[in-house]
Amino acid sequence: MTDIVQLLGKEADSLLQHRCMTIPAESLYLPGADYIDRVMIDNNRPPAVLRNMQTLYNSGRLAGTGYLSILPVDQGVEHSAGASFAANPRYFDPKNIVELAIEAGCNCVASTYGVLAAVSRRYAHKIPFMVKLNHNETLSYPAQYDQTLYASVEQAFNLGAVAVGATIYFGSEQSRRQIEEISAAFERAHELGMVTVLWAYLRNDAFKKEGVDYHVSADLSGQANHLAATIGADIVKQKMAENNGGYNMVKFGHTDERVYSKLTSENPIDLVRYQLANCYMGRAGLINSGGASAGETDTAESVRTAVINKRAGGMGLILGRKAFKKSMKDGVALINAVQDVYLAKDITIA
Repeated sequence: MTDIVQLLGKEADSLLQHRCMTIPAESLYLPGADYIDRVMIDNNRPPAVLRNMQTLYNSGRLAGTGYLSILPVDQGVEHSAGASFAANPRYFDPKNIVELAIEAGCNCVASTYGVLAAVSRRYAHKIPFMVKLNHNETLSYPAQYDQTLYASVEQAFNLGAVAVGATIYFGSEQSRRQIEEISAAFERAHELGMVTVLWAYLRNDAFKKEGVDYHVSADLSGQANHLAATIGADIVKQKMAENNGGYNMVKFGHTDERVYSKLTSENPIDLVRYQLANCYMGRAGLINSGGASAGETDTAESVRTAVINKRAGGMGLILGRKAFKKSMKDGVALINAVQDVYLAKDITIA
């Protein structure tokens, strides 16, 4: 706990002592060892989905806690393999991606179909696999920002995956097609017993106003979470809210003054709690993104995000670039530092 306080620095008191006066914790479906029996048992998922969700919960250092630590490495497609792996060329080899997740005690490794298929017979029984089904193709010029299916649900099932993931760029010109594609993919994944995880991202140039990026506003990202839960995501991955008032600044859509006066505050824990409220009050778990690598501050930033997520009622962190752009030893240490937040009994729901 001492290390966590030191890493939080000046924000330690505001994050560790905060009490949420907006949406009470009693209204939420919070993570826990009994989450499936307490929460998921009510939904329409086939028994095999519940079994595979339990497999995720029972894996890695966080086994039995109800929290998830996931290593995602799909940046070889999303950002180009060179940009992603030049710092550590060993990660051009899919084996080392999976080895990093195992060594760090992650609940799951999430990557492309190609990465996981290349090593599935060696590792699918050693750590749960999540296949990311769609990606933004980065070789077109001029650059296009769209999510395209690279693999089918059946391919993910056949390589032994327990879960599938996908991204929707809500707010983009292509979003309605993506919603239809991923809704159908998630339906099929549930039929085959796989857990579904949605990267519920926003993408629209209009969501940046006066130098402020409202892609990470609580109100807009919260609505993206609500849409993710609507199409059947068991877990929603979202960038941590950093501001609020996107609807009002962009001047579109529908909102309510009480979103800002009663349901949120300026404290980042309350902003993330609003994101969670939009995940059907936690009936779909909320995991936040670890974000880009910034170098020396990566551990402090990751621990801060984990503290905010946990105290808001979230289910964990999905952290990739900050880990695989370091040596394996340092990457493991960073992931373990995040896991320590979820293992710390002194860090409770706000």
